[in-house]
Amino acid sequence: MHRVILVLVAVVLLATPLMAEAPPLVGVLLFGSPATDNAAAFRRGLADLGYVEGRNVVLEYRFAEGKAERLPELARELVRSKPSVILALGGDVAPAVKSATATIPIVAVVSLDPVQAGLVADLARPGGNITGVTFVSSELAAKRLQLLKEVAPAISRIAVLWNPAHPDFEYRETLVAAQRLGVQVQSLEVGHPGGFDAAFEAATTARAEAVIVASSRQMTLNRQQIIALAAKRRILVVSGWGPWAQAGALLSYGPDIDAIVRRSAIHVDKILKGARPGELPIEQPTKFELVINQKTARAFGLTIPQSLVSRADRVIE
Repeated sequence: MHRVILVLVAVVLLATPLMAEAPPLVGVLLFGSPATDNAAAFRRGLADLGYVEGRNVVLEYRFAEGKAERLPELARELVRSKPSVILALGGDVAPAVKSATATIPIVAVVSLDPVQAGLVADLARPGGNITGVTFVSSELAAKRLQLLKEVAPAISRIAVLWNPAHPDFEYRETLVAAQRLGVQVQSLEVGHPGGFDAAFEAATTARAEAVIVASSRQMTLNRQQIIALAAKRRILVVSGWGPWAQAGALLSYGPDIDAIVRRSAIHVDKILKGARPGELPIEQPTKFELVINQKTARAFGLTIPQSLVSRADRVIE
């Protein structure tokens, strides 16, 4: 009898698969939604590393649908779900997650300077529980102004449109480059969407010939309005990301946003394998895209030098 029972137990054990370990939970906090905030690029980054959603990783989303006031509570909700790591997509999203936890690893993808913003102590050794990727590179501001001067050498007055609540060194670096190139710079600080009309009025009064837009979510969300105001006043626009040139800016020069977000998956992977976020350097972009809008150039009576066209990653006709 006992032998029969033992045989039955053995059969049951052999027939029953061992309890699989639950896949790690990765929290994702977005300002908009998974359909609008480059979340697909992050998923592709995970797939590149062998992660299959639902099989060896689970993604837990929270998204504010464009309402910044919801971010703190959504961050706390994610923390309560006890994820292995949280992806914070945006310089306005990361502070909410940082305030919600000092222990759960955070991978932040931001377009601001994370040191100036108080997210980390140092880019090389962030310390604490945060690492990630920033779109910021000190060479970008000077390069954009240089490219503008290549297209329109006679330009001597520009304005920089920036959000003072979005800390980075783009305006400061533009000032340095402008001194070297003999260009006067006007500061247009806009902290809320209602300020763009007055900013362009001020630019017109100062006879600014071009506006360089410092990247931030506020500028991105109001891109069409900015392009329309500039076109109405015959002011050229230069910015950092390809969609600006697509929308009518003269040119854009900056990192590929999807590529940056995709790289954040590498940080998540390293943390899931045991790395400490505070010891993972904040990555900065190393590859930049030049997009030129020939239609806009023609509308302003400008001829793009062939040497510049040949260097462009994309030319919009």
